[in-house]
Amino acid sequence: MNPITLTIIYLTIMMGPVITMSSSNLFVMWIGLEMNLLALIPLMINYSNPRSTEAATKYFLTQATASMILLFSILMNFKQLGLWTFQPETNNIIMTMTFASLAMKLGLAPFHSWLPEVTQGIKLKVGLLLLTWQKIAPLSILFQFYELLNPNLLISSAIVSVLIGAWNGLNQTQTRKILAYSSIAHMGWMISILPYNPSLTTLNLLIYIIMTIPMFLVFHTHSFTSITSVSLMWNKMPMALPMISLILLSTGGLPPLTGFLPKWAIINELMKNNNLSLATLMAMAALINLFFYTRLIYSTSLTTFPSNNNSKMYTHQNHMKNNNMLSPLMIMSTLMLPLSPLLL
Repeated sequence: MNPITLTIIYLTIMMGPVITMSSSNLFVMWIGLEMNLLALIPLMINYSNPRSTEAATKYFLTQATASMILLFSILMNFKQLGLWTFQPETNNIIMTMTFASLAMKLGLAPFHSWLPEVTQGIKLKVGLLLLTWQKIAPLSILFQFYELLNPNLLISSAIVSVLIGAWNGLNQTQTRKILAYSSIAHMGWMISILPYNPSLTTLNLLIYIIMTIPMFLVFHTHSFTSITSVSLMWNKMPMALPMISLILLSTGGLPPLTGFLPKWAIINELMKNNNLSLATLMAMAALINLFFYTRLIYSTSLTTFPSNNNSKMYTHQNHMKNNNMLSPLMIMSTLMLPLSPLLL
């Protein structure tokens, strides 16, 4: 792709969430979401193969439907109140439609089915944008108007998202689908605490992005697209496997790694608000997540798979690709738990 075109696309992707977060006008927020949507599609179809075209088509149809519902709810609210912002007087049906459209954009259950398929069909570096940066703008809108939404609706969607993300991740062998279902589960955790303590939603999003970026960097640098490809790298790039193992355990929420911090804070906050049943259910779903992460680590790091390479001690110096961002991100994604008093 032309470098100038690529620069314009990335600038548009960066500006979309910034416009959405910095505006109080619903129509301008919608424009920021559309900038994000339309700028990401050229990156998806930059690699000419049928799978990426299919993924881009699914992404466009799903996001266009969500944008249409969101714009319709904004216009209905303007017709009712004459304002370009939601108010306590806004109709509950309008707010429900708004949440449904934002849930489609975030990949929350029950509007989650497009996310694993789209993530599987695109390159890893585009998938990183899809699972991290693209979540910021819809979450910022939810953050501004969460008080007007039905808490039971938010909690129901959160529970289903966490359970689906945990349960469907059990049988996956493709790393991109595993990361997609992990994203669905983490979105559920963020939404579950939104009615009680929205600052924890922001903390969870920040830590989720910090954990996801190094995982994608390792997978993209070494072209790990399936469990088999990860398994066969033990004799070529031995340092990659402990890195992946630590990040996966942190993502699963195993103490004392960084990923335990948001889960600990969210469960603590839910119990403070006398919501013991939801806290118990979320903790059980987190154990399912941790189980398939641990099983993935066992199959890739603790067993010796058949290898076509005759040398068991393969020289890997020439095959390791350095990334200056990886070391600090690895430290942040695994060793931030001692900073919990400061972050909380």
